[in-house]
Amino acid sequence: MGDTSFISICIPAFQRVAYLERLLDSIESQTFRRFEVVITDDSPGNDVWELVEKHKLKPVIRYFKNPKPLGTPSNWNEGIRKAKSEWIKIMHDDDWFSGPESLRVFAESVEKGNGLFYFSAYTNVLPEGRRITKQLRTTRLHRLKRFPGILMAVNWIGPPSVALFKKNDTIFFDSRMKWMVDIDFYIRYLEKYPAMISYIPKPLISIGISASQVTQSSFGNPEIEIPERFMMAEKLQFSGTRNITVFDSWWRFIRNFSIRDTGQIERAGYSGKIPAFITKMIKYQKGIPRSLLQWGPASKICMFFHYIQNGNAL
Repeated sequence: MGDTSFISICIPAFQRVAYLERLLDSIESQTFRRFEVVITDDSPGNDVWELVEKHKLKPVIRYFKNPKPLGTPSNWNEGIRKAKSEWIKIMHDDDWFSGPESLRVFAESVEKGNGLFYFSAYTNVLPEGRRITKQLRTTRLHRLKRFPGILMAVNWIGPPSVALFKKNDTIFFDSRMKWMVDIDFYIRYLEKYPAMISYIPKPLISIGISASQVTQSSFGNPEIEIPERFMMAEKLQFSGTRNITVFDSWWRFIRNFSIRDTGQIERAGYSGKIPAFITKMIKYQKGIPRSLLQWGPASKICMFFHYIQNGNAL
């Protein structure tokens, strides 16, 4: 395959130099060497540049200081656009490769397979040091291949750092999003290339969990979560609602945000069309005592009866 880089490791940087140094150290230790590192820097100062200048990886780093901060996820897209390799490996600065063979396993999976989108098991590393490994059951992988839209109910892939995908100039992360931006990207990519997804069951990536993450700060914020979920569903033309897993995710979403009328959705920032099944679901939940609705088993039973009553109309 020649001497050119095979994988572009794209790092959207913003200030957190200690985390970034840990990531760069994990890249430097990789036994697979056919890569380039693309850093697009949103930081107001020069700390990231100073780290790059002294790091052992400097010869393979292409550093770009953004003229003005692009924010998440536009900075992710900037790295993809500047990448020279055909395979893209986004790495957030607070994540890192779990071991020196991680990148080699990704590369060998590509060379042996015929997919366009690869993702691995991973390990969440909590602030106190506790580690939780996330792996995907084979049955779920089959379901994901048949229906990528199921990711709207549950993110079985994980954060962007666990993925490796072939560069495509028509598919980028939606810059309007923060909370569901990765799921939206995965679904659009996988719907364009059905069944071109491969899973690596080894935990190759360590995911740093911290309060400073965008996803952590967005969680539970109705002005972020509500419009983004409806925006993504509108792109998909609200398809997949016949799937009970997706239907249940809508049920829990309406319940958890205590949405009692469609005006709440509009006031949260979504101005698009609200489908009839959502209106019916809101009305149905209003007729259930809140104490009962908040009790998991009872809520699940109510959801199931509502699904049976409305399944044919979805």
